[in-house]
Amino acid sequence: MMPIRALLGATRKFTTSAVARGGHGHHGGVIGSNLPFDISNRYKLTLYFILFFGSGFSLPFILVRHHLTK
Repeated sequence: MMPIRALLGATRKFTTSAVARGGHGHHGGVIGSNLPFDISNRYKLTLYFILFFGSGFSLPFILVRHHLTK
C-alpha cells in the first residue's frame, strides 16, 4: 500500500501531465476560442449583450406594467 504522500504526489503528476499534453478543451491559446459565442464581430457581440442583459433588466418593469393595466 502506498503512503498517502506518495499517492497525492502521483495524483498531482497525473493531472498536470494531462493538462500539459493538451487534454480536453485546449485550443492552442487563441483568445475567445473557448467561448460559446463569436467575439470577432464587435457589433454582433454588442447586440447579443444588449439583448441578453436588457431582457433580464426589463422583465420586472414589463411585469409591473402588466399587473397595473389588469
